[in-house]
Amino acid sequence: MLDVRGLLWASEQNVIAARLGRQHGVRSIEVNPVAQTATVVFDPSRTNVGDLRRWVRDCGYHCAGQSVPHHICDPMQEPDPPSQDAHAGTAVLPEEDHAAAEARSPHEAMGHGGHGGTSMAEMVADMRDRFLVALLFSIPIVIWSPIGTEVFGLHVPTPFGLRQDVWALLLSLPVISYSCWIFFDGAVRALRARTLDMMVLVAVAIGAGWLYSLVITLTGGGEVFYEAATVLAAFVLLGHWFEMRARGGANDAIRTLLDLAPPKALVLRDGEPVEVPTAEIEVRDLLLVRPGAKIAVDGVVIDGDSEVDESMVTGESLPVHKSPGVEVVGATININGTLRVQATKVGADTALAQIVKLVQEAQNSKAPWQKLADRAAFWLVFVALLGGAATLTAWLLSGSTFSVAILFAITVVVITCPDALGLATPTAIMVGTGLGAKRGVLFKNAVAVETAARIEVVVLDKTGTLTKGEPEVTDVITDGRDQDELLRLVAAVEHESEHPLADAIVRHAERRGLDSVLAEEFENVPGHGAIARVANRRVVVGNQRLIQREDIDLGMLAERRERLAGSGRTVVIAALDGRAAGLIGIADAPRETSTAAIAELHALGAEVVMLTGDNQATAQRIAGRLDIDAVIADVLPSDKAFKIAELQRTGRRVAMVGDGVNDAPALAQADLGIAIGAGTDVAIETAEVVLMRSDPLDVPTALRIGRGTLRKMRQNLGWAIGYNAIALPIAAGVFEPTFGLMLRPEIAALSMSGSSVIVAVNALALKGLRLPVRRPAEPRGK
Repeated sequence: MLDVRGLLWASEQNVIAARLGRQHGVRSIEVNPVAQTATVVFDPSRTNVGDLRRWVRDCGYHCAGQSVPHHICDPMQEPDPPSQDAHAGTAVLPEEDHAAAEARSPHEAMGHGGHGGTSMAEMVADMRDRFLVALLFSIPIVIWSPIGTEVFGLHVPTPFGLRQDVWALLLSLPVISYSCWIFFDGAVRALRARTLDMMVLVAVAIGAGWLYSLVITLTGGGEVFYEAATVLAAFVLLGHWFEMRARGGANDAIRTLLDLAPPKALVLRDGEPVEVPTAEIEVRDLLLVRPGAKIAVDGVVIDGDSEVDESMVTGESLPVHKSPGVEVVGATININGTLRVQATKVGADTALAQIVKLVQEAQNSKAPWQKLADRAAFWLVFVALLGGAATLTAWLLSGSTFSVAILFAITVVVITCPDALGLATPTAIMVGTGLGAKRGVLFKNAVAVETAARIEVVVLDKTGTLTKGEPEVTDVITDGRDQDELLRLVAAVEHESEHPLADAIVRHAERRGLDSVLAEEFENVPGHGAIARVANRRVVVGNQRLIQREDIDLGMLAERRERLAGSGRTVVIAALDGRAAGLIGIADAPRETSTAAIAELHALGAEVVMLTGDNQATAQRIAGRLDIDAVIADVLPSDKAFKIAELQRTGRRVAMVGDGVNDAPALAQADLGIAIGAGTDVAIETAEVVLMRSDPLDVPTALRIGRGTLRKMRQNLGWAIGYNAIALPIAAGVFEPTFGLMLRPEIAALSMSGSSVIVAVNALALKGLRLPVRRPAEPRGK
């Protein structure tokens, strides 16, 4: 991924794409004018990153490395190793180039020699300055123009007795030489790259009007329109200034992520804390993290207990308890205790760097609609130039003067600029993927965003996705005695066992606040249960085989046991002193947000299917509680992909939600693979969408973001295409003879720029998209 700063107009991407696309070894290139980046796939045996950067600079743009600060990504990292015969190159600017770029002033970087090499903020400031100069000199030009005298009734004598057109020429020189230079410079660059873009259109429109007026002035005077050229420049610069400010907000997510990592950290050296830059931390370094401080890199807790706020990385709103042996994530905040953390991942290997990489890759990829829009934008420039020439010819043949004909021609060229078309989809994609990143929903590419918008069936793995993946006590049934009394005795026995079902019973007793009792003479019966003496009573806890071995009659509890087992629960039988005393039903409980997630998916019109290897009874129990539409049970992990394929054969688009490990084949088979609960392991290869939390409510969140983004893309493309379709005949003067409807170049410029601003602002409105709110609720009964 190359950082190609200096793309002022969306259509300027054609310059870089055309130049690099013709170089040997370049397989494909995708330029994002909003993110100011280019993703290049190349053959490393025929070219390298250095050549790519040089070719970008030859186009007149600045080329740097990834937009990741040094403490997140090593600035001197090499490109990824080749994958078969080609790979995506990640260009990184050497240290001396960084220094040189930072040393240049905005004026030097964006002066007559070009406009590359500056940050977006500097580009916006430079655009503002150029607009202000154009505005300052356009006002007096208009005052002394025919518009000022005939329309506004201003009759101001020119200074020094100069002719009106000569005075206007002098005032226009700063506008043409400074404000408009970026248009002429960009047009030359585009033509050198053998392509056409908006710079060519604006340069032709302004240059034609100003040069025509110059010739008239130098040949004795006559009807001139310097005001049209300078006001046109002012409006184009004004509109683009606003547009750049608007689309700059589309990249807020990346900037927010980059700001998370602390620049420095405390590292223990010889037992003493030493403050060092985060970039200098190495694997196995021991970090001292005090309360309120950020954890600099990924690591594992060696000493200390504390709560850690991981919301900024994983989206998890509640603090997570950390103790020795537990992993921590870089850029998260230590809340109350002091931790000693051993670094395990640094630089580009940290979870934060991986998240930034995924978001950048998604924002720089192109959806099918965007690729179509880019091609349309290129041909629209060609149509605009032909339209301008045809308009000029038609008005001259109709008997109009050359000055009238060229005004109409300039208006056509200006109003047909395809900048709005080029910004329509990348701005929406950047806002959508950024919105997802803030919620812990990571889209790997733009195609995944578009696919998420069209999902009709959502298939969810049960264990670990809809359920917590750990057993919980759901029912306690006794022969009439007090439940707490029975639980206290049973928990005492199970406390000595290491079985997961035993852990579930112990946790349940602790949650009910029952006092612990010591078990004696403990005997583990593998595969059956356990026996112990508690409070002078012989307690037997286990399955039916253990009860039969002990020759204990279930009596009235037998029917209740069959009913519990038939509902998909695992039944633990408890007996006291040789008599059956109670039943404990255990099951994998649904997550707190599973019910809300299913309801949200239904609200989106999606069918919800549960896919599990559990038996039908267990699956139906969970499905009934969560209101799931269909259940596919008793499925082996290797067969899940075939079940997904069967659903796809019905002609519907299917999303598969799983843990990214056992479900990998199914994730790859689905139209959209969603890996849930990825946490710090964000590089899930088989999924197109990665959910950082183990929260099923993030699934409808991903689909809503996809639908909202696609809706904005359609709105923007519809606006851009409709605007050009309506504006072109008006600008050409088709309705002027009949209705007297015509546009001057200045108004055309304002309209064109306004169209681009509308597209950018409409995309930013996606930030207000209503997303599911986490309100934990108990699943309803069937």
